[in-house]
Amino acid sequence: MKSFKILSSVLLLFTLQNAQAQEKPALSWKDVSKWNFNRPATLSPSGEWIAMATGPVEGDLKMIIRRTNDTLTRNYPIGATANAISFSNDSKFAAFKVAATDAEAKAAKKTSKPTYDKLLLVSLPDHKQTTFEKVKSFNFSEKSSAWIAIQFAPAENASKEKDAPKGTDVLLYNLNTKKSYNLGNVSEFSFNKTGTQFAYIIDAAGQNGNGIFLRDMKTGTTAALDNDKAVYQKLNWNDDGTAFALLKGNKNEKYKDDVFSLLGFNKLNGDLSNKVIYNAIDDKTFPATLGINTNATPFWSDDQSILFLGINTLTKKEDKKDDKNVKKDDSKDLKKTDSLAKAKPEVKKEDIEKPDMIIWNWQDKRLQSAQQTQETRDKNFSYLSAFRVADRKFVQLADSNMRSVNVNPKSLYAIGYDNSKYELMGNLDGQSYLDIYSVDLKTFKKKLLFEKMYATNGGRLIVAPNGKLASYYADGIFYSINLETGKTYNLTGKIKSSFIDELDDHNVIKPATSNMGWSADSKYALIKDNYDLWKISADGGNVTALSDNWKSRKTRVSMRFRTDSKEKGVDLSKDQYFGVFNSTNKKGGIGILPAGQSKIKILFLDDNAYQTLDKAENARVFTYTKSNSQQSPEYYVSTANDLSAATKVTSNTPDQAKYAWTSGVKLIDYISTNGDSLQAAIYLPANYVAGKAYPTITYIYERLTDNLNTYQMPNYPGGGFNPAMYTSNGYAVIMPDIKYKLNDPGMSSVACVVPAVKAAIATGIVDEKNVAIHGHSWGGYQTSFLITQTNIFKAAAAGAPLTDMISMYSLIYWNSGGTNQAIFEASQGRLTPGYWDNWDAFARNSPIYHIKKVQTPLLLLHNDKDGAVDFTQGIEYYNGLRRLNKPVVMITYKGENHGIAKMPNRKDYAVRMMEYFDYQLKGKSAPEWWSKGVNRLDMEKHLETRAFTETEEN
Repeated sequence: MKSFKILSSVLLLFTLQNAQAQEKPALSWKDVSKWNFNRPATLSPSGEWIAMATGPVEGDLKMIIRRTNDTLTRNYPIGATANAISFSNDSKFAAFKVAATDAEAKAAKKTSKPTYDKLLLVSLPDHKQTTFEKVKSFNFSEKSSAWIAIQFAPAENASKEKDAPKGTDVLLYNLNTKKSYNLGNVSEFSFNKTGTQFAYIIDAAGQNGNGIFLRDMKTGTTAALDNDKAVYQKLNWNDDGTAFALLKGNKNEKYKDDVFSLLGFNKLNGDLSNKVIYNAIDDKTFPATLGINTNATPFWSDDQSILFLGINTLTKKEDKKDDKNVKKDDSKDLKKTDSLAKAKPEVKKEDIEKPDMIIWNWQDKRLQSAQQTQETRDKNFSYLSAFRVADRKFVQLADSNMRSVNVNPKSLYAIGYDNSKYELMGNLDGQSYLDIYSVDLKTFKKKLLFEKMYATNGGRLIVAPNGKLASYYADGIFYSINLETGKTYNLTGKIKSSFIDELDDHNVIKPATSNMGWSADSKYALIKDNYDLWKISADGGNVTALSDNWKSRKTRVSMRFRTDSKEKGVDLSKDQYFGVFNSTNKKGGIGILPAGQSKIKILFLDDNAYQTLDKAENARVFTYTKSNSQQSPEYYVSTANDLSAATKVTSNTPDQAKYAWTSGVKLIDYISTNGDSLQAAIYLPANYVAGKAYPTITYIYERLTDNLNTYQMPNYPGGGFNPAMYTSNGYAVIMPDIKYKLNDPGMSSVACVVPAVKAAIATGIVDEKNVAIHGHSWGGYQTSFLITQTNIFKAAAAGAPLTDMISMYSLIYWNSGGTNQAIFEASQGRLTPGYWDNWDAFARNSPIYHIKKVQTPLLLLHNDKDGAVDFTQGIEYYNGLRRLNKPVVMITYKGENHGIAKMPNRKDYAVRMMEYFDYQLKGKSAPEWWSKGVNRLDMEKHLETRAFTETEEN
């Protein structure tokens, strides 16, 4: 009897708790705009402070600065924009911009007036604040903690013309003495690494006093390193802060634009003899028709013997006609010339009417549409070049064939990539190849390293910190190459493991696993198979498994956390941290490779996602985030290398406690009809009761279950669907994995998704009579296809779907200008070769060719400026379904691209999608736009009514 009473009490308590939980309202779309959440945090160099912006999806935010070793917290209003925060190197000061409030920004938009940011400088020990108005940018003095430089915004009436002076006031503010020094007409500025030197460019009206100046921050002495009636740009210090380079532009009557020269300074005592000047137009070895390009930033080589720069076309002015060729002693000819001139006026080129046209040639390496989309990039492209100071030798490193050239660490070699022989075919079938060269930067000799290297899944060399070694991947094996000797070494061929990505099912030849780079001493390459991480000596002779046969546990090294932002290679003499993930149960965690040791130790592995790990720059203080489906990302702080005794220092998403929330997530296993073992995630509805079946949305893309423990933040999504909103409103959500067979992408989705839904129904969670499906883009394609093959879904919503694989194959991906052919044959489309040789596969996997079998109501979203999936794909499917008198509504937002960008449109579609699913799956009243439609003449009133209702609710 006593046991029965205890059990009854427990049941009563559970019932009361459940009742209290049920009292919480479901999240509504109007609530989303007020949803408060934390933005990414910044840790101070000392690790004493952590800061982040926080606030609603829409509205005004605040900056939170909290001490990491106690609960001291300070809040500062920062307006409607989450600007970044910076700390001084000694962590005694923090600075961040304060933007206009939401109300101020909206008012300014109506009147077309600009808004300005303020800068708030906070002394952290005593909380004293200093505000600076109308600030454009700011920087602390790097390793020195004495100064902050603040640049102010230009005046509202300042000229916006291209050649107008760009200089504004810059204030040098001493953080210790509070004294300030104003510098006028500054266009660019930068402290060196130590913070002892401050370089700045003057760009004043009429170019009066223009130049590059250097201020000694200890003595206050300023030197004019170069003065001229010129424009100075692209100021750039080297990493050590011991040299800098920039460009100088002068007017030249022979050229349309300013002619730029290169300036370099590497002995910074104000002595002009330490200045390097290179005037390209005075160099007879410099390529004709080219000039120094301001779209590339110049930089010094590591040993300061070479200045690197970019060059491109320099256009001359057209020569004016003169009388040089007229015979002065032939009066008759002169009279004829005069009479002809009077009878036939000179025609200027700009007065000639020209056709507006495009010529598409089958031999074009890039489609004309691609050239059009990428025109600005092409015009601004810079060919990397080198100027050796000692003998004043200029060498063009990149050219029209070898366009991509990267200078290696230590500046001993450069690596060049040439796809000119393969570019056309690569743009047709998506299979990319490269010729790869090394350039010896002592002799400037170019050497072919690899001819026709397969590059669809990489193809780039990973260069070691010493600049002499590089690793690369070919045909399932990782290799290294010594750039000095040209000798190559097999790094992974002897390891009894596969380095071909087992989950990559695109049409790619032996896709590679991850290459995590080189050790800081350049002795080892760090390369991952599908599970384990290997430390391999540069010659392949010594191999160590840093993870101890994790494959046997289906656990893998998922990533490396880079805790030193300035690192040059992985320093194995220091602790290194890695993401850990179990592919079977989706548990996540963090592992440590202790300094000098050879095995990764798992610190924790549990039902959470660990997405960030950072370390304070000057102290042993760590922060990491932890989250899951029910808990938003929270920051934890630890002072231990093993991250033990961590303290939670944030309270994210405080509004979540007010609303009904998902009851968790369930991972299920199932077998596809192709015989593959797969998994699906079922996100439980709020207030879930075991044994009760719920209306369910099936959301699809490709493989999704690795995100099992990812928190779904409420927002207004670009595709309309937010899982958190639906689970809060009583829906279950299924997210299955999809494995593809080449030439059967649509059929593969059927083989995977339908069994997943049936397995979910078998759990008792899913109401088999009220299951819907939704996907966007590739998910939209599969949604459109699935409803032609199964009637398991009561309703469907497809965003930006591909519907006719035959027509889609040769249409243009307008966001890049390229054709979809390459995407189909080597990327997501998974259909190859072209339909002329593969008609059955293209037709078999096209929704439009099975359209008569559709019995599921469909909500379509397709925007008229979709640059990824052509608008005609949605139109074709909509008109086909409409012709067959099948229930379909298509929503189009004018001017929107592949996803919805404008907030009013995002809100509108999110609400409409839920109205649609509530009607189809919950039996609520059908929205009028679905049941009756909206005539064109009534649309304005329809939109006004909905917008007004939403405004009233908010």
